[in-house]
Amino acid sequence: MCWALGCGAEEKVVGTHKAPGSCPFCGGAVEATDVEKAIRFCFLPMCLKTIRRYSCSACSRRLVTHP
Repeated sequence: MCWALGCGAEEKVVGTHKAPGSCPFCGGAVEATDVEKAIRFCFLPMCLKTIRRYSCSACSRRLVTHP
């Protein structure tokens, strides 16, 4: 119950740029988006992470990289 009252996550787009490769579904250009994610507990920042997400600029599908 306490988690619902004082916790939250906030995401903010830091930057967007073109990534190498093409979309496997439609062949469009791939776009990389850097997202900064802040996890808060009782309004105090606990963790700050930067995540890179890939998506197609033509069909807007989210793309996942495999190691």
